Amino acid sequence: MTTPKFRIIIVGLGLIGPRHAQSVQSHPATELVAFIDPSPSAQAIGKEFGVPVYSSLDDLLSASTSEGQGGNGGGKPDAAVICTPNHTHIPLTLDLLKRGIKNILLEKPISDSIDTTIPLLSALRDPLNADARILVGHHRRFNPYSLSLKSLLKSGELGSILGVSGLWTLLKPISYFKDIGEWRSQRGKGGVLGINLIHDVDLLQFLFGSIIRVYAEESSPQRSQQSGNENEHTAEEGVALTLRFASGIVGTFLVNDTTPSPWTFEVGTGENPNVKGVLGESDGSRDCYRIFGTRGSVSFPDLTVFKYASTSGDEHGCGKEAGWNIPLSATKLPVHGKEVKPFDTQWGHFVRVIEGKEEVNCSVEDGVRALRVVGAVRESMESGRAVTIEA
Repeated sequence: MTTPKFRIIIVGLGLIGPRHAQSVQSHPATELVAFIDPSPSAQAIGKEFGVPVYSSLDDLLSASTSEGQGGNGGGKPDAAVICTPNHTHIPLTLDLLKRGIKNILLEKPISDSIDTTIPLLSALRDPLNADARILVGHHRRFNPYSLSLKSLLKSGELGSILGVSGLWTLLKPISYFKDIGEWRSQRGKGGVLGINLIHDVDLLQFLFGSIIRVYAEESSPQRSQQSGNENEHTAEEGVALTLRFASGIVGTFLVNDTTPSPWTFEVGTGENPNVKGVLGESDGSRDCYRIFGTRGSVSFPDLTVFKYASTSGDEHGCGKEAGWNIPLSATKLPVHGKEVKPFDTQWGHFVRVIEGKEEVNCSVEDGVRALRVVGAVRESMESGRAVTIEA
């Protein structure tokens, strides 16, 4: 007897929704039964994937009741993926929970502000939602480059980690901020903090533990000056910051979306097909992080480890006096599973979560922790002072 597939709906068909749809349809245990999106362009995407598109969750559930089949699947969906604008994430999650849809993959960031996460945290403490399983979609945790780096750090080969320096710098096209993406140009809704930096914040905390203090300086705005209308594009475009982790590690990070540049996670790993790299270069040929330890350092995602030529002796890996007078060796580490898409790996994990075989890799609390750091960055940027982040 064939085991029934889990029936999945996807809410929101912007840039990320179709990528999740590919993962859902490629997994043998899941069936994509419907999209929910009111925009006219959604119908074409629905035809591409061969599933119906509903304008709201009410419409989907009404059709489910009247036809006796939830889209193509038969009854209420087993799980939902939320891929809508950031400020809608919490209301939609609460609505799904109220309707008994308890398995949710919620795209990052979990919301647009810490205050708005309080109702969700309260709802999850309700015994009625004890069976809720919510995975926050910080998919970089599943990237083979990230996992290779985490394995290297765990091995202790670099010694005690002292610091990290990171970049996320590129140029977003004008079309990114138009039509259904217009919200991305609005301060507090769009901008590099909640859309981009939060990816790196979560990955850095996944690798090094909690960030406890930040100081940030905003870069000069470019798009409002170019348009001549400061009200047209109000979202922040770039920020430079310093970080302190609870472990004692310190770091710097620069994020900016107005510069032609290859130094981003997406270009370095080749993860996002919409973000193009450098002509003639393959994945893993550009670094965006550099990590410094007492026994060595590593650039990422090219994963080149730099150490003194001798690997024995004192804490610096050299049997004689260590320092710049001794040549460094450079070893490029292999990355296994590069052909597997992180969204597919994340989806496979979520299926095992639904089955009760695994706990969520990135919890609501993890999502809130990353959002809290981004909120502190914004506060520092606007106040001109360092901000300590509460545990």
